[in-house]
Amino acid sequence: MTERLSDVTTGTDTSAEGRDSDSYEANRTTSNPDSYAGARETTEGTVYTVTGGDWDEVLAEAAGDERIIMNLGPQHPSTHGVLRLVLELEGETVTQARSVIGYLHTGIEKNCEYRNWTQGVTFVTRMDYLAPLHNEAAYCMAVEKLLGITVPQRAQVARVVLMELNRISSHLVALATGGMELGALTGMTAGFREREEVLHLLEFLTGLRMNHAFIRPGGLAQDFPEGAVQRIEEFIKVMDSRLPDYDKLLTGQPIWRNRLAGVGYLPVDACLALGITGPILRSAGLPWDLRKVDPYSGYENYEFDVPTSTAADSYARYLLRVEEIHQSLRIVRQAMAALPAGPVMVEDAKVAWPAQLTIGADGMGNSLEHVRKIMGQSMESLIHHFKLVTEGFAVPAGQVYVPIESPRGELGYHLVSDGGTRPMRVHVRDPSFVNLQSMPAMCEGGMVADVIASVASIDPVMGGCDR
Repeated sequence: MTERLSDVTTGTDTSAEGRDSDSYEANRTTSNPDSYAGARETTEGTVYTVTGGDWDEVLAEAAGDERIIMNLGPQHPSTHGVLRLVLELEGETVTQARSVIGYLHTGIEKNCEYRNWTQGVTFVTRMDYLAPLHNEAAYCMAVEKLLGITVPQRAQVARVVLMELNRISSHLVALATGGMELGALTGMTAGFREREEVLHLLEFLTGLRMNHAFIRPGGLAQDFPEGAVQRIEEFIKVMDSRLPDYDKLLTGQPIWRNRLAGVGYLPVDACLALGITGPILRSAGLPWDLRKVDPYSGYENYEFDVPTSTAADSYARYLLRVEEIHQSLRIVRQAMAALPAGPVMVEDAKVAWPAQLTIGADGMGNSLEHVRKIMGQSMESLIHHFKLVTEGFAVPAGQVYVPIESPRGELGYHLVSDGGTRPMRVHVRDPSFVNLQSMPAMCEGGMVADVIASVASIDPVMGGCDR
């Protein structure tokens, strides 16, 4: 019975069939006598035994011969979204870095071509889902430019308020997720706590926390509700009291600074060559902010600073985002003080859709007065309302490009109209897509751990990349 058992000390088969197999010493000497690991063939396969040698010499001989290809993402908590990074590593050093996108693709631009101009707002607000109001505003400004209409002043100021509140919430997500990816979990909980304050306020103002579809061609879907001024003032007080905590928690924290300072370096000439905008460009020393250099929506009437740095690293981008939150609060204060009375939608009945919105027991809908009029008093009003909702308004033929300053940089909408009620072409210059080009330049030559910090400082939103 024991003759059919394998010898566990040598790994060779000592049964009758395997008794004539080569011995361990014979295999060791014939395989590679100069190697540090002797080899022998057994019934279980080739077995190697390390017999000694200097480990440093082994590493020195192997260095440069093999490089590891590693996939980071797309399902990874530190890739800042549904992003796949293909890294070529030599030890812990990144020798080559490539980004792979498309895992979140939804065909939003093409979908817009099959909806009327107003319905397009519902699609574009889902591109950069952390800055939905900026997408709505840029799209509507492009439509309004094609129509040749001017938005009422109250709607202009309200748009500025909404966009700056959205900028604050977006930067808070950048700080929170960047902290989470680098292990600063208290920074994450604080960032999302403050973001909830913004989202609660936006829900009060627009009816929704995200993807609002509140900014419409010609103005706004409806006016701010009663008590908006008081709620915004309370929010500003909360932010003023909590923002200094970020300096105590992160800015002066030596571990946080060491993880970010000198990491993801991208000088201004590289930014210009790659088309980089937003906080990345301003961290390299160029004060390029479309709210200043090419004002829109009345931004020329507000006093605010464009913070810059010359460090051009991840730490500088963190500092700039914190300072931009302060500047956005400064703009909101001025806007609320200057909020004029008046309508929030153009008076042109051929464009102003929906006609009159109100918030009732069933949510957002047309006011009862408007429903009574179109249903019981005027057949022409009913026909017009029906055609405006189903077909939409016609936009004169032409093409426009309208850029604005989103939290991530230049967000531009290129719209082409053939004179119909639907766009012929919608193309978006999304800053996340363009800024992601800087990832290899920031990461190659650095450590794997620094890749996480660099991508977090870019702050890409994959909904915008994969639109």
